[in-house]
Amino acid sequence: MAEAKQENPLRVNPLGGMSQFRRLFAFVQPYRRRLAVMLAAVVLGSILSLAGPYALQFLIDAVFSRGDATLLNQITLILIGIFALQSVVYFVRGYLLATIGERVLADMRVTLFEHLQRLSLSFFNERRTGELVSRLTNDVTTVRGVVTADISTALSQTLTFIGAFILIIVTNWRLTVFMLVLIPLVMLIAILFGRRLRTLSTAVQDQLADATTVLEEAIGGVRVVQSFTREAYEVGRFRQSIQQTLLLAFKRIRLSSLFGPLASFMGFAAVISIFWFGGHEVLAGRLTAGQLLMFLILTLTIAGSIGQFSSLWTGLQEALGASRRLFEILDAQPEIADAPGAPPLPPVQGRITFEGVSFAYRDNPAGAAILTDITLDVQPGEVLALVGPSGAGKTTLVNLVPRFYDPTAGRICVDGFDIRTVQVHSLRSQIGIVPQETLLFGGSVRDNILYGRLGASEAEMIEAARAANAHDFILQLPNGYETIVGERGVKLSGGQRQRIAIARAILKNPRILLLDEATSSLDSESEGLVQEALEHLMRDRTSVVIAHRLSTIQNAHRIAVLEEGRLVELGTHEELMAQDGLYARLYRIQFKLDESPATTSISAADAGPVTTPRRRSFSFLPGLG
Repeated sequence: MAEAKQENPLRVNPLGGMSQFRRLFAFVQPYRRRLAVMLAAVVLGSILSLAGPYALQFLIDAVFSRGDATLLNQITLILIGIFALQSVVYFVRGYLLATIGERVLADMRVTLFEHLQRLSLSFFNERRTGELVSRLTNDVTTVRGVVTADISTALSQTLTFIGAFILIIVTNWRLTVFMLVLIPLVMLIAILFGRRLRTLSTAVQDQLADATTVLEEAIGGVRVVQSFTREAYEVGRFRQSIQQTLLLAFKRIRLSSLFGPLASFMGFAAVISIFWFGGHEVLAGRLTAGQLLMFLILTLTIAGSIGQFSSLWTGLQEALGASRRLFEILDAQPEIADAPGAPPLPPVQGRITFEGVSFAYRDNPAGAAILTDITLDVQPGEVLALVGPSGAGKTTLVNLVPRFYDPTAGRICVDGFDIRTVQVHSLRSQIGIVPQETLLFGGSVRDNILYGRLGASEAEMIEAARAANAHDFILQLPNGYETIVGERGVKLSGGQRQRIAIARAILKNPRILLLDEATSSLDSESEGLVQEALEHLMRDRTSVVIAHRLSTIQNAHRIAVLEEGRLVELGTHEELMAQDGLYARLYRIQFKLDESPATTSISAADAGPVTTPRRRSFSFLPGLG
């Protein structure tokens, strides 16, 4: 597969006709030696397939015309030898064809997946997972036959057709002309049916991708489905999508089913007609019985070749539809890419500078800005908390730092380097991200922690797990670090998943941390353990935290308050409270929600007016998340 990368077909851009197939055949190039041997076997096989009928005419004439037993024996041995050699050739052809096909199938999928990994987040935001999975599975399988089996079939049938045609012309040109009158009608039918089949095949593949998407969503969100008792609804959605696929498939089947018998009828009608005309030629003395038999066999061979061409044409149309969808992926260019000659970002101290940063998503109505003119300087080792109402732009601002998106105006610098001028990989390798919704891969606990640094030692992995308060609970799992966590970590609790994610980030040891504080949906015990792990993770690192908790806000060096995409307040907790602005207003709302029932129930006789409400150590700050 390494060879396949050298012949990467991504450089070619056109999507029409032969250009598509040139791109597809680029996947076969790494195996051109095997392909050459296979094609040589095809050529030899085609020659032998003509040699058999040619020798057969002498066998018939030896019996009926000459009555020569010796010649009969000799020709019989020759025919056995021809068919034995033909079997060996067919084995070589079939084996090489199958192995090349599997290699091409694997290379195509790897190339597509590799290209997907280079694409930006915006590409995945605009497409559904099921659609992409369908293209890497169903469409690749459809295309595979064209670049392997169909090459062999096309060459074999072409050589057989040409060779048989030459032989029948030499044998009797009158009978050949009679046969040629019948061919154009069969070809016209093949072309007309092929065009319609191409359209239907594309529609079936598109609809199947939609059905696969519904399947992925229902399985991936099975907890939500079951919690809302929407099993019947999801079954209905899937059934409807499959039904649409079925209706289109039935249309294609009807057309295909009509085309096959019609083509067969035309072929056999032609054979009967040739029998009739050839019989008159034998009666006139212009053909021998052996030659007529050979002519009839070669006519059937030509009819079979035409039938194969029709089948190839149908497969060609299906492959054109499938390859178009594949090339839509391969032609998609990442919005975030290294600038030409971009140097790697050297090891950084962690200073982050936002200089007049604005941002708007492409699909926002009228280009409505999510962020507007954000200017902010985060010092190395500083903990900056981002707070503000929902939709204020906090997550978007954090996503700009690792260049998941680029600002539409302004720039972001890390240690004075404009992040658009350095290599993306070198930037992201120095940034750690812990999202609120933790994603674990379906392998073992060990695999998930080592994802932070694949080459880490056992001791380093365990040390990271201890720092994340994860080591003790991991040892209590059935197989310790080898325990399989299930898809997206489903076998673990929310707090356990978060601590493994934190261990993964600690093992990476980044200079910059981006945290969507991950304790808002946890129970008190898990919350405390995760909070302690987060504090360990943030130690001596520049941290930008989307804050949901008062504890994080109070531990932050500074707090940046966003509202409608603008930076409206910036300072310490005490400074912002003194300003009596948005932050102070939200903070007072928090206090009201955090008033203890025990405190408010104390009578005036027992205590004076309540002047200071009691706060919990970890509490939700509404509107700041």
